[in-house]
Formats: sequence, structure tokens, C-alpha cells
Amino acid sequence: MPEPWRTGVFTRIEQETPNTRRFWIQIPELEEFVFKPGQFVTLDLPIHEQKNKRWRSYSIASPPDGNTIELVIVLLEGGAGTHYLFNHVQVGTEVLLRGPQGVFTLPPVIDRDLFFICTGTGIAPFRSMLHYIKKHQVPHHQIYCIFGTRTQKDILYYEEMKQLEREIPGLHYIPTLSREQWEGRTGYVHAVYEELAADKKPAHFYLCGWRAMINEARQRIAQMGYERQFIHFELFD
Repeated sequence: MPEPWRTGVFTRIEQETPNTRRFWIQIPELEEFVFKPGQFVTLDLPIHEQKNKRWRSYSIASPPDGNTIELVIVLLEGGAGTHYLFNHVQVGTEVLLRGPQGVFTLPPVIDRDLFFICTGTGIAPFRSMLHYIKKHQVPHHQIYCIFGTRTQKDILYYEEMKQLEREIPGLHYIPTLSREQWEGRTGYVHAVYEELAADKKPAHFYLCGWRAMINEARQRIAQMGYERQFIHFELFD
């Protein structure tokens, strides 16, 4: 049975980067919005007469905690959904949403290293997973969170991720910039995971972001000798 549509209310909106905002949505009819870190919700936005052309899906960026969820959304040029969210939604605006949905979730037992590979707002499900691992002290091996973006001003949750790196044993947070020199890594995400997994250590690879990055990463990771069952992905298209 699909999850029912419910009414949510935007309770908080914050600018995270020049073209990205964080949106908090409360679902008042529920005491607890139950979901697994990595899942997403679908919003029904008043942007078209046809239902399926109004639907936009976003990964939940927050861990399970009460009846409020956080979404992190980038403004897309020519995107009707994000244009509505950025220009018409205010605190107090209601929205129809359905969820949770999706199977992009942590394995029941984390018995090998985790590579979280993402670009842009693709960091959302991994932020949810990391907070969940920290809160519940989930046993795990090494975790490599490799975040790719263009410049420093585009980095999402930078200070928070650095704090999580200090608090979660074995977490390595590796932001890499493709268009700017800085004190950290430069270039694209692919060189980072290829270097870190060169010894073919047992690992799960989780990929989230734009199709081009995911397609290339899936091909490269398979060429490194990893089986398809250990490569998980969520497309943002």
C-alpha cells in the first residue's frame, strides 16, 4: 500500500548557500513521522493541472525525530517546482506530501566500509544517515563521506559535517572542489574514492546526485572489481 497524502506545514526556511535553501516541514496530524534514513518524500506542488506534473521528490536531510522533516533544495534554472518553493512558499504555507518512500537505506548490519559519494544536495540522505548512526551508536566500520561541488560557497553543512567527523569514530568527511583551489581536496569525487578503495577493501558504495556523476561512478566502481549488489544509488533528475 502506498503511503497516503498528508498535509504538511512549512515551519522554517533558511538560506544555506546562494542557490540552496533548507526547508522544515511539520506534519501536524502525526506525532511521529516514521522513516528510514535515506528515504524521500514527494511534494504535490500547485504548478500544473496534471497531478503527476506537480510531483517533486526530495530526500529527507534530517534523521527521524518527531513529526518535522528537513529538506535541502537547490534552485534549478527553469525548474517550475523549485521556482514555486523559492518564490511562493513562506513559513505557514501548507503542502501536500506523501512518504516515506525509497529503498536507498543503510544495510541492516554494517559489516564493511561505507562510501557515501555525493554532489550538491545529494548529501541530504547521508546527513540523515550520519546523524542516525551517531544518535543510536550504530556499529560500523570506516565511513568515507565524499562531497563534490564547485566552490567553497557551494559547500552544504560544512561546519556540521566537520563536527560529525569529530564525533563519529571512523568517519572521514572529504569535500572536494572542482572549480576552486583551497586547503582541501580539488577535482572530482571519482579520484577520491578510487584512491581510498584502491586496495579493494570490502565496502558498500552509496551514490546520490546528478545522473552523469552516478553513471560514471557506477562504471568506475564496477571496473574496480566491486559487485553490483554493493553499489546503491539515488538519482536527482
